[in-house]
Amino acid sequence: MTTGPLSSRQLANMQRLFATPFADIYPLYVTKVQRKNRSESELRTVLSWLTGLDGRQLDLAISSGESLQEFFERVHVHPNSVLITGMVCGVKVQDVEDPLMRNIRYMDKLVDELAQGKAIENILR
Repeated sequence: MTTGPLSSRQLANMQRLFATPFADIYPLYVTKVQRKNRSESELRTVLSWLTGLDGRQLDLAISSGESLQEFFERVHVHPNSVLITGMVCGVKVQDVEDPLMRNIRYMDKLVDELAQGKAIENILR
C-alpha cells in the first residue's frame, strides 16, 4: 500500500506523536496488557526485545521524559522487527514508510499481540 503525500494535518499529527514522551505512552501500555491479564514484566520483556534496552535502561527512558523520537534515535531496534506484520489503527505496519512511525507501530503491534494473549515466544520473532 503506497500512500500519496501526507496532508499538513497528517504531518502535524505525526510530529505531535513523535514529540510525545515515552513516559506518557508506557503507562497506557501497562494498563492495556494488565486489562487482558498479562503482566508488566511481560510487557517489559517485549519492549526489551524490540529496543535492546534492559530493565534499568527502560526505567531511565521512562523517567527521563524523552520523546518517542529521542527514544527511538538512541535504541537499536531488533533486526527481526521487519518480521512484524499486521494492522495497527487500520494501517499495515509493514507498509508504513516513515522509519520512526514504523518503529512506533512495531511497538504498538507487539503490545497488541501481548494483550491478545499471544505467547511471548511467538511475539519475539
